Amino acid sequence: MMAVMESNSQPHPDHVDLCIIGSGSGLCLIDDDIDDWQIALIDNGIGPVQIFGGTCLNAGCIPSKMFAKPAGFSLVPEQARRVDADVKFFGIDHQAVQARTFGRTDAVVEAGLAGLQSRENVQVLIGRAIFVDEHTIRVGQRQITADRIVIAAGSRPRIPDVPGFDDPYLQAFVYTSDTIMRIEELPKRLVILGGGVEAVEFGHIYAGMGCHVSIITRSEPLLRHLDPEIASRVTDAMAARMVLRLNQQVTSIEPGDSGGVVLNTEDATGIEYSYEADAVLVCLGRIPNGDQLRLERAGITIDEMGFLPTDQYQRTCVPHIWALGDVCSPVMFKHLANRQARLVKQNLLAERDGQGLQAKDERYVPQGIFGDPEVATVGLTEAELDEAGIDHISYLHEYAWVAYGWALNDQGHCVKLIADPAAEHLLGAHIVGPQATTLIQPLVQAMTFSQRIEDIARAPYWIHPALTEVVENALLGLLRLAAEKPTERS
Repeated sequence: MMAVMESNSQPHPDHVDLCIIGSGSGLCLIDDDIDDWQIALIDNGIGPVQIFGGTCLNAGCIPSKMFAKPAGFSLVPEQARRVDADVKFFGIDHQAVQARTFGRTDAVVEAGLAGLQSRENVQVLIGRAIFVDEHTIRVGQRQITADRIVIAAGSRPRIPDVPGFDDPYLQAFVYTSDTIMRIEELPKRLVILGGGVEAVEFGHIYAGMGCHVSIITRSEPLLRHLDPEIASRVTDAMAARMVLRLNQQVTSIEPGDSGGVVLNTEDATGIEYSYEADAVLVCLGRIPNGDQLRLERAGITIDEMGFLPTDQYQRTCVPHIWALGDVCSPVMFKHLANRQARLVKQNLLAERDGQGLQAKDERYVPQGIFGDPEVATVGLTEAELDEAGIDHISYLHEYAWVAYGWALNDQGHCVKLIADPAAEHLLGAHIVGPQATTLIQPLVQAMTFSQRIEDIARAPYWIHPALTEVVENALLGLLRLAAEKPTERS
């Protein structure tokens, strides 16, 4: 585990052209295009040891997928039995996975920081950024003034506000996504709080690693923000691998009689339950870090959800202060933060050169969930369309209905597409099953460029018998549905 405690030793100016708060996607702003600017990069680090480089690299997307891949092999014997093969699984070397994962990511952090510090126009300041006024930021004993400021301060895990979670003794048993993957020894009994993306992905990981996993969530199904058909299938698949306690609210945590902890819960009818655990993983969402910056001193007010409002150009209400990523976007995806960073950089350069600013387009931001089964989604769900009063049709095609699905002897996976009643254009695409995050990409492109469903389905060749045929057949299904008479369709 590596903490970054110091940065450039050479003297640097206290006034800079650009100040960036955050070392995740904010790093995308620093390259040769602006090497004539003096830049200050301020970062408070990730987790208890303040690791440099942002959440995705150190505690999010990348390490979790490097854990998820080996965890997936625990399911191979079951998958093999479906196609008449006998495969043995002997377990996963947790310490080896850790060493490979963080040996790779920590080396990237070290190299990235060294590269930044070698730039004559960049100074890296480790510590918490506090606004003094709209042009001035304090970091420890240093005070920096800047012509332009970009806030990319990210987010932090949300901890439940219930008795026991503030107890220093009990905190030793409580983990978040910032800390769980660096745990020295796997717990035998892991309880995960939450029913969203992190809960599903880490449930998959640690069940695959050999832990007895229980998920406790106050609603149902898991991933309830997704299309109900997709969420239901994921919930059923997870229930086959671990214990699901749905519609229960955690009320307290206390020491266990034989070590570990006891989690107390209550369901909607008031019935109380207790669960013993060797470790608790909190996956209850994330809090944007704007509340830690004293933004009011710069004339900026965060909204009721804690996010920093921005306009179509990623600019705040103070024209020279910009924001990107989790600190300003409820859609906390790394690919969105990276796109916002590129937009901010483009607009900074356009402003410098007296050119017009480019507006963002966030209509079709896809989401990928890397559990088992894999999930990918883009656009609107039927529930959202119904709520908005938008007429639509939908079609669901099972993996098992195409040739590669036969090869897999697939069970329970599908592509669900939603379109306008004439099936001219897609309104939403939702996939659960193998390769979902890859299969959805042509649909993301089609929606982004307003391609007609007829053209997507019939103009290109679809390789037979590749799994992509499930997407092709879902598109053709929409066309058939739209061609039917309304009375027949009903």
